[in-house]
Amino acid sequence: MTDNNPARLAIAWLIPAVGAAFFVTIQCFSFLNAYVASGGTIEAIEFGSGALWGVSIFYGAWVLPPLLALAGTRVTDWAMLVLGGLLFALSTLAGVTDGVRDGSHLVGLELLAVTLPGLVALILSWRHIRAH
Repeated sequence: MTDNNPARLAIAWLIPAVGAAFFVTIQCFSFLNAYVASGGTIEAIEFGSGALWGVSIFYGAWVLPPLLALAGTRVTDWAMLVLGGLLFALSTLAGVTDGVRDGSHLVGLELLAVTLPGLVALILSWRHIRAH
């Protein structure tokens, strides 16, 4: 039997959102650690204003699927599934790519913190939509 409680579905979408925030934080600290350990010989990563806005909007968008889940209408349920699935896919792709470049520990973190809970949230969302 499928539980159709929108609050539980919102929590299911909050978990990969928090995981994405953890991943980005640990990725930044991993780069900083490698930079300090190299004595400053690694080229520093510089972001332009456009890149900073893009990253901020992307990670800020993780708030939308839980909010859409709480709305509980047919249209918002589909928007939650599509937007959440897009965020899930892009985060997984970017995280694994960054992990291959920066260290395998980041790939594992991405898979555990974002991909696995995101997959669970996608499945729960799909079951929620099918139940209605």
